[in-house]
Amino acid sequence: MNGSFPTGGFGNAFGGSGNPGGAIWDALDQLRQSFEQRTGGPTRMARGDVRAAVLALLAEEPMHGYQIMHAIAERSGGAWKPSAGSVYPTLQLLADEGLISAEEQNGRKTYSLTAAGEDAISEAGETPAPWEAFASRSASPLTALPKAGAELASVVAQVARTGTTEQVQSAVTVLEEARRKLYSILAES
Repeated sequence: MNGSFPTGGFGNAFGGSGNPGGAIWDALDQLRQSFEQRTGGPTRMARGDVRAAVLALLAEEPMHGYQIMHAIAERSGGAWKPSAGSVYPTLQLLADEGLISAEEQNGRKTYSLTAAGEDAISEAGETPAPWEAFASRSASPLTALPKAGAELASVVAQVARTGTTEQVQSAVTVLEEARRKLYSILAES
């Protein structure tokens, strides 16, 4: 990441021609890539994890798609929120494989395990639920730091887009002070 930020901190990211927030997003992307390399990749779940989570939840009780998404988010402490674009295709795939069946109830499809699905769960044995692994991974300080950086970059971009000249200068001062404090944290070790 050396040399990835404009000389003088973020101050130059606001001036000059072009999109004032563009340099901020470029810096954020470099920061994100740096953390992904250090932590072994992004904190996204794999497609197989969605499958395992759906089967684990349906082993407890029949549910509709929204309930499944909500249960995963709740059990992971909000760290994993699968989208409808990952849950519903997984449900269709599991139905095509004969592991689950769908029944229309109150205008919604409610999914439940079939006998083959119950056998698949039994064969899988005692493996931890996917949301448990995700929650412990996302609680790591190595993943909390990029999240905080992303949230900071988001508000910085908003100040760059909508702030007055005085607000932008105040933001630059705050960021320069934060940069100095972060370096002092590194110097302590």
